[in-house]
Amino acid sequence: MSDMTLLEAINLALHHEMARDPDVVVLGEDVGVNGGVFRATVGLRDKFGFKRVIDTPLAEGLIAGVAVGMATQGLKPVAEFQFQGFIFPGMEQIICQAARMRNRTRGRLSCPIVYRSPYGAGIHSPEHHSESVEALFAHIPGLRVVIPSSPKRAYGLLLSAIRSPDPVMFFEPDRIYRAMKSDVVDDGIGLPLDVCFTLRTGHDLTIVAWGACILEVMRASQALSDEGIQCEVLDLATIKPLDMASILASVRKTGRLLVVHEACGSFGVGAEIVARVTEEAFTSLKAPPKRLTGVDAAVPYYRNEEHYLITEQDIALMAHQLMENKWL
Repeated sequence: MSDMTLLEAINLALHHEMARDPDVVVLGEDVGVNGGVFRATVGLRDKFGFKRVIDTPLAEGLIAGVAVGMATQGLKPVAEFQFQGFIFPGMEQIICQAARMRNRTRGRLSCPIVYRSPYGAGIHSPEHHSESVEALFAHIPGLRVVIPSSPKRAYGLLLSAIRSPDPVMFFEPDRIYRAMKSDVVDDGIGLPLDVCFTLRTGHDLTIVAWGACILEVMRASQALSDEGIQCEVLDLATIKPLDMASILASVRKTGRLLVVHEACGSFGVGAEIVARVTEEAFTSLKAPPKRLTGVDAAVPYYRNEEHYLITEQDIALMAHQLMENKWL
């Protein structure tokens, strides 16, 4: 057991799985020479060599496409994009090849790829370094979308993602790469995909969030608890497919729903969750569900970044509004 950051947990999971399975390979820009832009892959080349830790050209389309070829021929590539906003040149390969491979070959070929990328604002970088476009990938049939929010979940979810027989978009919230530490046991046990994690139980309000926003949600929930408002906090973790069973069970208990996410609100994952809850648990709702999201704009430069990010106070205010609001 070690006390480590989310970034260190990612590195630990990669070391563990590469040692366990010789078919796992890592590729991306600078992943071998210096451990990548955030040093998530540091030490891998020294341990596993040039053939399994491959530095690529600055060509995201190449990274995405080569990973497809590797995956269909028996390897298990973990391909790193330096930032989520840099993935777009590889979208044709991800959407038209990786996501469709099992369907196109009628199950003859699978595509066990993990596309890793840091994502999100809060690191004082321009907009293409700060994207939150998980909803875009969640819209694509054949892709699983996973976002860890703690070191322990980063370790377990990445192990399960690598072992998955189909492509996984694995997005790591860079704002909390080094913002917290927790105990991580290098036991090789993967956490289940496609399920929410209940981080806090409560009976007044359900809050669903993921990624870096979990940090503010947990702080706000503690402050609300001191005021007598007990929030149930669900870490969505797997964005696609949604664990609606857990969300619906929680909402039926609390009667209120708040979804918090950094990505813009329009056509987002929060809208999907609210729509399904309204369709399937309408009679359990004590008040209209609410979303607290980013604005429909590019992430601003760092001097205005604090006005873009969701704060603990924003969450508490929205929670109070939900508690005071009722159906007419």
